[in-house]
Amino acid sequence: MKPFLDKDFLLTSDAAKTLYHEHAARMPIVDYHCHINPAEIADDRRYASITDVWLGGDHYKWRAMRSAGVPERLVTGDADPEDKFLAWAETVPKLVGNPLYHWTHLELQRYFGIDEPLTGRNGKAVYRACNEILQQPDMSVRGIIKKSDVRLICTTDDPADDLKAHERIAADPTCPVAVLPAFRPDKAMRADKPDFGEYLQRLEAACGHPIQSMDGLRDALRERIAYFDAHGCRVSDHGIDTALCELATEAELEDIFRKGRAGEPISRRESEAFQTALLLACAEEYRARGWVMQLHFGCIRNNSTRMFDRLGPDTGFDAMNDEGNNAPRLARFLDLLEKANALPRTILYSLNPADNGIIGTVMGCFQTDAELPGRVQMGSAWWFNDHKAGMEKQLTDLMNLGVVSTFVGMLTDSRSFLSYTRHEYFRRILCNVFGTLVENGEYPADLEALGQIVRDISYNNALRYFRFDEIIK
Repeated sequence: MKPFLDKDFLLTSDAAKTLYHEHAARMPIVDYHCHINPAEIADDRRYASITDVWLGGDHYKWRAMRSAGVPERLVTGDADPEDKFLAWAETVPKLVGNPLYHWTHLELQRYFGIDEPLTGRNGKAVYRACNEILQQPDMSVRGIIKKSDVRLICTTDDPADDLKAHERIAADPTCPVAVLPAFRPDKAMRADKPDFGEYLQRLEAACGHPIQSMDGLRDALRERIAYFDAHGCRVSDHGIDTALCELATEAELEDIFRKGRAGEPISRRESEAFQTALLLACAEEYRARGWVMQLHFGCIRNNSTRMFDRLGPDTGFDAMNDEGNNAPRLARFLDLLEKANALPRTILYSLNPADNGIIGTVMGCFQTDAELPGRVQMGSAWWFNDHKAGMEKQLTDLMNLGVVSTFVGMLTDSRSFLSYTRHEYFRRILCNVFGTLVENGEYPADLEALGQIVRDISYNNALRYFRFDEIIK
């Protein structure tokens, strides 16, 4: 029986151990997609308690706690921070096989030097020990980033954001990491949402002029793309319910814009046509500027109306979408861009792993005439899939249908500065998948060649793909 979470955690062969310890473990981190607040990096925030850094905003943990029967007061309510932590400590031993169990203990080991499993019995002692360590000079936000060997972070930012926090970071020579904005224009593209008219006013304030038409909205997004580009942005991110390719006339789009601004009902077809038109306009701009476009789809959001009304979005009430029909829409959308010479480097993520085959085969149709290998990517196992089985499936599907050596690797997709251990988790799984192929005689035991691929997937590919090698020397 192997010890729990030892140095060879998740590594089941000699080849896997060599690939991880001699190659993957030595690579820095590029976190090209996350949801952390850049102001906390600018301010070099310090956390008063482990509850703040661990449970604040972490809907993964919140879902688990609710599922274990923890009252909402101890999840997102006004309970004392120690009581919330102890509720989490009581939950952890019940998470057999859940990635949260692994992540929790990786973070306790790597950042706090705590090797014992977290339980309700030792929760108070662990709480006190973590809080003491958080007060050490090297455990501020920037200290955690430096300790994790993170070289570059891309945050997630709305087109109307002023990016002042990014300006402060860029002007601070003591900051140990490059921090770039990422362009996330979802709110500008959802004319069907009740707050669309209110959001347009915010975007108008950012642009400094009225937005009175569909063309005016396109121009406003182009202006904000230029503003983000001037602040070092190299990547966009779009959260869409399904793959999109619904075309409409300009007159129809103008009518949808008018109805959205007025708060009038908009059909699903109209909403998808509106989103498609704006995605096409943005993608053309991304291509011209050398940006990467990320498309996240396959999610049904805010399924509990009662809890949405109480807590708002991103609080743990989203689920996988199985509506299907993604293949033809995704293929048509990429084809429209390619025909117009407007297809940027693109990463495709679906929350439903059943779409892996769709992504793997569709992306293979658009790898021609690229300025680098792997222009269109299958994104890493995302959200409900970033567990051991999900990562293994994503890697296996990518190996079966594409060229895994061009893969840009893992991201945190997280709101916590302790989540960089997810890169370690992924790298261990990656090395074990490759090591198993070697042990089974399915790939030669050329561990130097495989090691180079591991190093590339862990770090180098992302530098080249996102053009971060122009920033990190």
